[in-house]
Amino acid sequence: MQFDDPADLSRVCTERLGEKAGRQFAAMARRGFQLVRPAGSIQATGQCRLGGPALLEPETCWPEQSGVPLSLHAVLDTDALATWLGNELPTRPGLLNFFYLDPDLPYEEYRQLDMSESGVCRVIPADPVRAVETTAPEPARSYPAMPVHAAEVTMLPDCWDVEDEDVEFDRDQHWGAASLILGEMGDLDGNTAGSHCAFGWPDTSYTLRVSSRDADGPAVHLLQFAEDTELGWGWGDAGTLYFTIPIKALATGDFSQAVTQVLCC
Repeated sequence: MQFDDPADLSRVCTERLGEKAGRQFAAMARRGFQLVRPAGSIQATGQCRLGGPALLEPETCWPEQSGVPLSLHAVLDTDALATWLGNELPTRPGLLNFFYLDPDLPYEEYRQLDMSESGVCRVIPADPVRAVETTAPEPARSYPAMPVHAAEVTMLPDCWDVEDEDVEFDRDQHWGAASLILGEMGDLDGNTAGSHCAFGWPDTSYTLRVSSRDADGPAVHLLQFAEDTELGWGWGDAGTLYFTIPIKALATGDFSQAVTQVLCC
């Protein structure tokens, strides 16, 4: 769930959840972006775009999984996003190229791919000064380049990404923290459904958790791709593709730890 004004976020949380639980839930807020097509006076943000060729440093090899090249889905210009993210972006990786295994193959060959392996996705940083446009090798899919504007928002997790220890709740009335959030803020859950988002929190809306947790806390959401007929991609029935990364991996710039998850109806 997203808010244009952080003050509204805090107010809504306390009004609906009460003083203590409201403060606890509001403290989970993260800054993010809704990625929208430029229009009128709204311009593209840096080199952020969906589709198109990759922007890789000359010596970087195109990522593959078992000999099959991955498809480039987006490039994020983190230098252009850094001011809004502040400390939530502890490293300055420059450009981030997002790849996912989505080859243009006959179904008989495609069905043999193991989509559960970690190598089905890759996030590759690149120095914007040295990066050059790199065309995808066949049979990787190539999508049309679409520059995007990164609209600043503040986001809260969907109820299914909230754990019982995150917020106080009445255990006689609710089976868990997710029940509290769903009951009191359910009309705001999934308000980014059908849209592309970066950072902040994932919009699940599928009654399943997206953000894994370790000792450092919930994984950081990097990118959310919705079905997009103009770009020509989709994942199942009203599906969404998420990229996340552990907090410590982001802090050290180890984007090899990024993982993906696809959820659909």
